[in-house]
Amino acid sequence: MTINPSSRLHELVLASNNAGKLAEFGALLAPLGLLLKPQGDYNVSEAEEPHCTFVENALAKARHAAQATGLPALADDSGICVNALGGAPGVLSARFAGVPKSDARNNAHLIAALASHADKSAYYYCVLVLVRHADDPQPVIADGLWHGEVIDTPRGAGGFGCDAHFWLPGMQKTVAELSAADKNRLSHRGQALRSLFDKLK
Repeated sequence: MTINPSSRLHELVLASNNAGKLAEFGALLAPLGLLLKPQGDYNVSEAEEPHCTFVENALAKARHAAQATGLPALADDSGICVNALGGAPGVLSARFAGVPKSDARNNAHLIAALASHADKSAYYYCVLVLVRHADDPQPVIADGLWHGEVIDTPRGAGGFGCDAHFWLPGMQKTVAELSAADKNRLSHRGQALRSLFDKLK
């Protein structure tokens, strides 16, 4: 599939109301001249995420937003996968500690689950799906992966989710201590988005 983003996709709906994701994606898409709006601006409810894989959940969210708005939709499903926990929390990252969803509760639950494990290695994973319409038979799919470690004591005030606990050994910083520009350049979402637009070109 060949799409020129600058000429055909002027407005995209983001299949999320996560302010952090909107800020990151908006910054990455701005140079392409694309207007990204959260689905909440169109009174779209959150889609069900019943699947056990990132790609199935992202596709479900993208189709749901496109169906409700009639616009092309971009969705991501992302999370932290911890090796000592068999890849958990994975697709359940945003609700690892149950409902209501809370970054603080999720992080506390993660630290407790890892307390007896020496291996703290982990990775952030992101799958992006773009659909031109709800029944698009050729969704564009891209992914990105970012390796790090989980630390008990949070560091930094930036980012969201597990960022203050996600340690980057090569930089000697957590993700929450990075500038927004550095995070967008290095992150799993940044990698996935660049891959997505390489495919669109």
